[in-house]
Amino acid sequence: MKFKQLDITGFKSFSEKTKFLIENGLTGIVGPNGCGKSNIVESLRWCMGENSAKSMRGSGMEDVIFSGTSNKASKNIAEVSIDVDNKNNEGPIQYREVNQINVRRKIEKDKGSKFYINDREVRARDAQMFFADL
Repeated sequence: MKFKQLDITGFKSFSEKTKFLIENGLTGIVGPNGCGKSNIVESLRWCMGENSAKSMRGSGMEDVIFSGTSNKASKNIAEVSIDVDNKNNEGPIQYREVNQINVRRKIEKDKGSKFYINDREVRARDAQMFFADL
């Protein structure tokens, strides 16, 4: 299994929907200080089930939601989605017959976060175990 695509919306410095394609070979992230490179890695960790706000460089988990700038309004929702290629049928047993798996995490202000695998809501532990089993 391998990551194919990462979609980020409203997460930390990504106010608009941003799509990262992860092609064969080595994928690198380069840019000047403060452009959001570390936020990309944090979005992966968050979607994979990270529950420590401190390790996400925040005081509470809602700190991952885009807080706005002088030019852009704050958001109420942050969402990160990871597409995983499963053409070799190596995933957890319940996903062995699926060629592509999508894992998504969404957080809304004052409502907490939810996890989804292939658009079906699952427990946080289910999403964590999905990646742990890989």
